[in-house]
Amino acid sequence: MENVVLSILLILALALILVVLMQRSEGGGLGIGGGGGAISSRSAANALTKLTWLLGVAFMVASLVLTGLSAKNARQSSVIDLAPEGSQPQAPGSELLPPALGDGPLTPPRVD
Repeated sequence: MENVVLSILLILALALILVVLMQRSEGGGLGIGGGGGAISSRSAANALTKLTWLLGVAFMVASLVLTGLSAKNARQSSVIDLAPEGSQPQAPGSELLPPALGDGPLTPPRVD
């Protein structure tokens, strides 16, 4: 089910991008619809604006549905819980460090 909602979400995102790019530029923006033609009429701008709102709302709803599905299918355990008992995680490169000598603080060697 998550894959279906994710596919719908991606299609909505692409459609939203295309509709926004088709809108008329009002102020020298990056829109491609700055000139005359069929897109320049006021009714077309209203239709594109309504379509942008519709796609935006559909995108938000699909995002919330996907979030809900993911939260429902999420595990309540951590990856650390899957580690075998007694194993200590080590930092990368820790094998290059000398072993700790006792519990006291490390001090630099004395130079006489």
